[in-house]
Amino acid sequence: MTYRIAGLPREAFEHYFALNSRELEGAGARRVIADADRGFPCRVSLEDARQGESLILLNFTSHDVPNPFRTAYAIYVREQAVQPRPWIDRLPPVLAGRSLSLRGFDVQGMLIDARLTAPGEAEEGIFDLFGNARISCIHAHNAAYGCFAARIERDGDGMWN
Repeated sequence: MTYRIAGLPREAFEHYFALNSRELEGAGARRVIADADRGFPCRVSLEDARQGESLILLNFTSHDVPNPFRTAYAIYVREQAVQPRPWIDRLPPVLAGRSLSLRGFDVQGMLIDARLTAPGEAEEGIFDLFGNARISCIHAHNAAYGCFAARIERDGDGMWN
């Protein structure tokens, strides 16, 4: 079994980059400048922003399903993010060294199982969850802050982005 992780599509967020502070606030978003090389994880590039980089902080619906598990939370998107190729059978930089909540969903978007993984244990959790044939995708969230990190699918199942 192989798995695939891709960043969110950059074009979904490009309209925010041209907005000024007042317009961003009206859209429920903020422009922030990273004050460290870690702690500002971009959901497009799946890399942490470097100190001094500009990002948009906005609310994102990561699990847009018509059931009780619909999920939305804050995410960062680097203004200069470049859409990378998907990661196949390897973790993107933004997931390395972080404690993660891995949530396994079925095709209807219902939560089937979950794992809390310490740094270095994410792949074990991914393989464990995908061992259940009912799980069609996994959502990774940062364990401490709860923000959406990435969607993980079996390679070949057709990423939504």
